[in-house]
Amino acid sequence: MDLVTAFIQFLESTGLILLIQEPLRVLFMGIGFLFIYLALRKRIEPLLLTGIGVGMVLANVPGAHLMTPGNIFGGGSEAAGPLFIIYKLLIETEIVPLLIFLCLGAMIDFRPLLAQPYTFILGAAAQLGVFVSMIGALYMGFNLGESATIGIIGGADGPTTIYTAVKLAPEILGPVALAAYTYMSLVPIIQPPIIRLLPKKHRAVRMKPPRKVSDLEALIFPVLLIIVTALLVPRAIPIVGMLALGNLMKESGVTELLERLVKTSANELMNILIILLTVTVGGTMSVDMINYYSKIMGITPFQFLKMFALTFLWGLIAFMASTVGGVVFGEIMYFATRGKVNPAIGAAGVSAVPMSARVVQREVSRVDPGNYIIMNAMGPNVAGVIGTATVAGIYINFVHLYMLGH
Repeated sequence: MDLVTAFIQFLESTGLILLIQEPLRVLFMGIGFLFIYLALRKRIEPLLLTGIGVGMVLANVPGAHLMTPGNIFGGGSEAAGPLFIIYKLLIETEIVPLLIFLCLGAMIDFRPLLAQPYTFILGAAAQLGVFVSMIGALYMGFNLGESATIGIIGGADGPTTIYTAVKLAPEILGPVALAAYTYMSLVPIIQPPIIRLLPKKHRAVRMKPPRKVSDLEALIFPVLLIIVTALLVPRAIPIVGMLALGNLMKESGVTELLERLVKTSANELMNILIILLTVTVGGTMSVDMINYYSKIMGITPFQFLKMFALTFLWGLIAFMASTVGGVVFGEIMYFATRGKVNPAIGAAGVSAVPMSARVVQREVSRVDPGNYIIMNAMGPNVAGVIGTATVAGIYINFVHLYMLGH
């Protein structure tokens, strides 16, 4: 037994552990209030940060026990807190992530991607951070499943990150989900400095508007997406299939009934899912959940906090590397097309839709206020959604095959 473990056991046996946990609880509540401030006062992705911040505050209120682990179907002293019940029944079971992909499909327009097929490459290039961080996490001592899950954060896709974590590393679901949604919220802060490394002349390039895509093309695409994914990456079918289903309903325009389903998916259902997901993800950053995860993994809370910090670090590296990968390949396309492609759109190759495309538009406008490039940036942006989901399927298959033995 090492000295750290012995010291923790001594604190637990004497009750002094509470003296350490309470400052940690206050720290988490402070971070939660900071997220709420950034969301409501600074208007930094209020859709995500508000729920995450509120969840962090509520889960750490002393005596409230909203995120207390326990029996989700029974009562008594072992009864679980309400946020923990939502977390176990809707997040760990993959229900919410899959439904969010259905809603995303009903919201996403694949026409910019179909009009510019070459942007598939930019979406693929922006997966660089996914691979870089997986290798880095392996080097830092994480196992293969945990490393693959941490790497997926680089795709800036919260639902895909959660889905991958449930499949490969449920013990770090809380940290990676929180990291993914935190960095998604901070897209307007993280990406601009990287985009500004491009020469102003390159950022000022005006691209032709994407061609008009026919309704038939838009309708056929989700069907082909399902077929190709099923043949090449069957492990990605659950998330890609839900994405394609939502988009198929959107593009069909068959009956008033389907229109109602699309509107419900894109609005009411999506809003409910975001509330449930962000509040419970925020709640994972609490003293109760740290104790819960550390017991499952057989480590001390301090060792888990170290893992938590490393997860956030590699998540940030993953996200930045993905942005760099997209921008660098955008620069290659700039030279290959003799200046017809604005390399800044490569930054939109991550899955944060439409946040990254908006950031690209804003950065291009700083150089040329009359340059409207957001529709061009939407191509790699939606390609990134497909790319991250595909890589997640590859990772899940790889880990199950070589690590889990099935």
